[in-house]
Amino acid sequence: MAAKPLEGWRVLVPRGGKWGDGVAATLRSFGAIPVIAPMINFASTDDTAGLANAFHELADGQFEWLVVTSATTVDVFVGHRVTIPPTTRVAAVGETTAAALTLAGYRVDFIPSGDNSARGLVKEWPDSAVSGRVLIPQSDIAEPTLVDGMRKRGLDAQFVAAYRTVGVPVSDAVRADVASGRMTAILVSSGSVARQIAAQLAPLPEATVVATIGPRTAFDARAAGLRVDLIAEDRSADSLVQALVEHASR
Repeated sequence: MAAKPLEGWRVLVPRGGKWGDGVAATLRSFGAIPVIAPMINFASTDDTAGLANAFHELADGQFEWLVVTSATTVDVFVGHRVTIPPTTRVAAVGETTAAALTLAGYRVDFIPSGDNSARGLVKEWPDSAVSGRVLIPQSDIAEPTLVDGMRKRGLDAQFVAAYRTVGVPVSDAVRADVASGRMTAILVSSGSVARQIAAQLAPLPEATVVATIGPRTAFDARAAGLRVDLIAEDRSADSLVQALVEHASR
């Protein structure tokens, strides 16, 4: 029987939860040995009053649009029992976020068809929807790309910190594995993860393959000082693993 393309590869999966478990299962199907070591976690926002006020105005129908950029934000909605009135349209940054919204019982009115990123969402924003108030709940360290882009289109975009992104220290064993070169590849799933990898694990061995989830994350990884070897075609976990498989097959 032919060997699987990632046979013997030890791959660092830097996120836990459903995402990490799903990626690990896919990696195993190609013969890899996934090492799940969450490097970021999410905590309650420091701006609880601001978030509560934003959700009150949302439920009151004061926003024409709600823009959602992550499944973590959807978890915050569920935790706060957020009501989205029928008069407010909902935009999701990509299919993964849209699926999380749908699963939580919320509808989705708009998803960019190409680039599943803040830039892609702004670029594909409907020309018929260039006025009114837009609520954008994101991580406390989210870049202003989305808010600035919406404002340039003439919308009254309001950012609110829905949650905090915090770094999680990896174990000494994982750090030693990376430093010794025993980790064949490292997956980079976001700019936040890239910055944690740079802070905790750099310099990475030359032989370690660094794979990023889409061009935006590749940009963030390089900005953090990381070398980027592979860039997944789109911002999905399957695409990220497929990039590894294609690299190994070559």
